Amino acid sequence: MTLHPSGHRPCAGANRRVISGLANALSGPQGCLRYMGLFRKISTGPDEHGARAAGIALMLLAMLAFSFGDAVGKKVVATYPVGQLLLLRAFAGLVVLAPLIWRQRAAFTRLERPGLQLVRVLISAFEVAAFFLATVYLPLADVITFYLASALFVSVGAAVFLGEKIDRPQMIAILIGFLGVLIALQPSPQTMSWPALIAILASILFAALMLITRFLRQTPEIALASQQFVGTALLGSALMAPSGWITPAPADWIWFALAGVASAAGLLCVNRSLRLAPASVVVPYQYTMIGFAAAFGWLFFGELPTLSTLIGVVVIIGAGLFLALRERKAGNAPPQINERS
Repeated sequence: MTLHPSGHRPCAGANRRVISGLANALSGPQGCLRYMGLFRKISTGPDEHGARAAGIALMLLAMLAFSFGDAVGKKVVATYPVGQLLLLRAFAGLVVLAPLIWRQRAAFTRLERPGLQLVRVLISAFEVAAFFLATVYLPLADVITFYLASALFVSVGAAVFLGEKIDRPQMIAILIGFLGVLIALQPSPQTMSWPALIAILASILFAALMLITRFLRQTPEIALASQQFVGTALLGSALMAPSGWITPAPADWIWFALAGVASAAGLLCVNRSLRLAPASVVVPYQYTMIGFAAAFGWLFFGELPTLSTLIGVVVIIGAGLFLALRERKAGNAPPQINERS
């Protein structure tokens, strides 16, 4: 069996059986849509508590789907070029979203700020590429740890570019959060490798993506998501030019498809979650992603987070939750999750 560049083995047959239930649930364009319909029925009543519970459940399901898709992507890039993953993953995601794209096709004819839309697509595409490139050499949980810092970058960016005020407690929380990043990263001449720097760059790009999305509040979610997939597919095609196309083995086509389906399913679940419950209620649950990522990292590759990573995660999550609670008390919604496409 070929070793992964980070020294870990790809997922064994037993591990595939462990995740087969989730894979089956997300194995086609109608998979997540059926679950979305179920939650829609549950939440159409007047019970606000029930709607919030459904929103939280959908957010947890989204984090599970995103983590699963990231693990699948990490497995794929151990054998195939990153560009090929981006292309086929995006194609699978667009297939899942096709019914919604057709249903809301009129929204694509009146998009606001076309120039900013293009910038957002470019940032999104490079962010996805940087993320999966980092996973080639780093454990999945480590890369996700750096991504958790994106909430801190958003707070700083909102103050610099949007003129939002940061009070002293928030500034302290941001500094503590960055301390958590340093604890997890353990910066030194030996540990400050280029994969770690790429993971941090991906986190910064992800924060920029969320900030730009704030300027595009009138753009439907399906338009934002589909644009991201199209941009990722185009970048993937460009990145494939030097290495060329590698025809996947029959079984590997499933992994490519699952990477895209899981991402699209997560996007659908996130958007529905934010419609059922206030963002201040459901957004903090994005931090469960590190737990799911650690679990899938262990199942797929036998990866276990280091003690420094775990300590850094706790510090980052604590700072992020404090910022979310401050936003909630102030009556401001935390930034909407806009996951990789």
